Amino acid sequence: MSFVPGMPVSVVVERIEIKKLCQGDNLILGFSIGGGIDQDPGQNPFSEDKSDKGIYVTRITPGGPAQDAGLRMGDKIMQVNGWDMTVVTHDQARKRLTKKNECVVRLLVTRKSLEQAVKHSMGSCQRP
Repeated sequence: MSFVPGMPVSVVVERIEIKKLCQGDNLILGFSIGGGIDQDPGQNPFSEDKSDKGIYVTRITPGGPAQDAGLRMGDKIMQVNGWDMTVVTHDQARKRLTKKNECVVRLLVTRKSLEQAVKHSMGSCQRP
């Protein structure tokens, strides 16, 4: 992978595994999502260019499974248990996350702080 200053780093991802919390018949993840190809990206506070229809984490329950796993508000969900989440409706994303027969959700996410860290480290490696 080569780095070009000023170009977005879109391949910086983190793997997060969330163990669902069982409360009666419910399996709790401890976060909410926003976005989807059927939603208005202009209403998404995490979409920088207001055209990104991705699925974003909009709320984290304090002390919940998602927070314990390291998920953060503003994370963009790229995959759920191997399923591509970059071109799905909001409802499709919700259903993927809340499947009853899955006690663990494995996410592939990207976040701005990861991109910034990579840009910074690559920039420092290029200095003479």
